[in-house]
Amino acid sequence: MKRTGIIRVAHKPGDPPLKTDTDWAKVAALTEEQIHAAALSDPDAQPLPCDGRGLIKLVNVKKLRERLGMTQEAFADLYRIPIGTLRDWEQRRKNPDAPARAYLQVIATNPAEVAALLKASTLARSLWAISPRKSSL
Repeated sequence: MKRTGIIRVAHKPGDPPLKTDTDWAKVAALTEEQIHAAALSDPDAQPLPCDGRGLIKLVNVKKLRERLGMTQEAFADLYRIPIGTLRDWEQRRKNPDAPARAYLQVIATNPAEVAALLKASTLARSLWAISPRKSSL
């Protein structure tokens, strides 16, 4: 078996708490300032920035779709998003990349306008495809 440095512990609901060498009375006696100082000293437990810098805003695709009252299929079809991609986003298996996040933000802000623009571009493209081409001779 390959060693990864990860220890796995099976703990079922109802089992007694795992025995550790943590002094819980000492932990309970810490003041808010001491807790804050301890958190700041841990590089893995840094607080989130108050101004939001460095954070990526993700549109909750499922809530957006439900707010619009659409099925996954209808939403994917209307906004030209592959259904598998939409499902991956909704189930948080994958996150949208930067252009997709921007597109979802625009949909969230103006869903009817985006749908109208896409419909107009489809209509224009279909008319262009069936119109006779003029010769440049």
